[in-house]
Amino acid sequence: MPPPASLTILGAGPAGYPAAFLAADLGLSVTLIDREDALGGTCLHRGCIPSKSLLHAARLLSDAREASALGLDFAPPAIRLEALREWKESVTARLANGLSQLAKARRISVLHAQAALASPTQLQLTGPDGADRSLDFDTLLLAPGSVPVLPSGFPAGHPHLWDSTAALALPEIPPSLLVVGGGYIGLELGSVYAALGSRVTVVEMTGGLLPGVDRDLIVPLAKRLRSRLHAIHLTTRVADIADDPSGLRATLEDLKTGETRSEPFAKILVAVGRRPNTGDLALDRAGLAADDRGFIPADADGRAGQPRIYAAGDAAGNPMLAHKATHEARALVARLAGRPAHASRHVPAVVFTDPEIAWVGLTETEARERGIEVRVSKFPWAASGRALTLDRADGSTKLLADPGTGRLLGAGLAGPGAGDLISEAALALETGATVADLARTIHPHPTLSETLGEAAELHEGLCTHLYRPAKR
Repeated sequence: MPPPASLTILGAGPAGYPAAFLAADLGLSVTLIDREDALGGTCLHRGCIPSKSLLHAARLLSDAREASALGLDFAPPAIRLEALREWKESVTARLANGLSQLAKARRISVLHAQAALASPTQLQLTGPDGADRSLDFDTLLLAPGSVPVLPSGFPAGHPHLWDSTAALALPEIPPSLLVVGGGYIGLELGSVYAALGSRVTVVEMTGGLLPGVDRDLIVPLAKRLRSRLHAIHLTTRVADIADDPSGLRATLEDLKTGETRSEPFAKILVAVGRRPNTGDLALDRAGLAADDRGFIPADADGRAGQPRIYAAGDAAGNPMLAHKATHEARALVARLAGRPAHASRHVPAVVFTDPEIAWVGLTETEARERGIEVRVSKFPWAASGRALTLDRADGSTKLLADPGTGRLLGAGLAGPGAGDLISEAALALETGATVADLARTIHPHPTLSETLGEAAELHEGLCTHLYRPAKR
């Protein structure tokens, strides 16, 4: 099939706008449609960027409070909430303005309007730039992103019930906060509000925080959170929510014993996941249908059941991560334009708590469940000079390798900066490197990146800073 002359993209988040920019760079005529007033999607305006801005502020607060162990004493910090909110919003605004300028430089037609399918070749637009009209398309990329999930029975719209969007707006610092969900969103935002002074309680239905992540990587985070949060209740669900003079009253049920208890909270933050934002697309008008989770079924090339319609990002399936969305959408556009495109299977994941947790490729949990034999080498940060200088010796770096060939199969890190360090492991996986390749790579000293090299050296029992008697 010859490359299309034009591309229409619905959604200007981390799948939509990178796809639009690449398509324009490759010579296609591009129309980019989003219902928001600014480009960037949830990630920029109500997710990745504002949350990391607040996590940076929380980290500064924690560092100041813990500096006494280093012989440095600071006066208790004064939190100017309005100034903090303005700084967070200024970061978002700078990035959004940059995207707008980049779209203009590429001569992309940007429409701020609500859009839905009218047929397999036409959209119906509603809103200021859409002017309530239809729009024919040559090729359409659906990249509408996702929205927070609210469990049934929770009082939707209640002023004391927050989702992640409301929490990131930083309207106030509540005296008490219940976080429903022990996943990455709940723990990141719970950490922020705990640092700002809220009395934070986390409830998680499963038996551990961050379900699906290797348990050994969770240990330093769980220990740190238990010292900072008021309480963490595992195997616990919110059985009921009712009004209370202080805000809301939650009935918590222990799923092991069946016992319940009732506690009041000023605010309740629901962070139990996200769902694809596909409900308003009128997919049926184009002969399409989302699955029971809201995802748009698509083939390996991103085609969504119609020759002219494609899907990418959160709407196309898990993992619902911004960097996966960008990579997937750019590869899709490259294929449309007749260019070589490589779609990586190795999607790194990062939890930006303190300490950070990051992993890529096969996890030890997955290997066990799938019956895959692996050799695990783990380097504790207590043996890292750089970690000790940071007063953060509780981290660890682990590598999973094929026992026979030594080929790297997966990696995980827990500690400050883990999200930056994981990229080396992702590159090694993508290039088919072995742990020996990592061990032979010179890592600068003293850095945390050395822990990757030393974990690789452990694979052969020849690590400099840990003694493991070699098997002879």
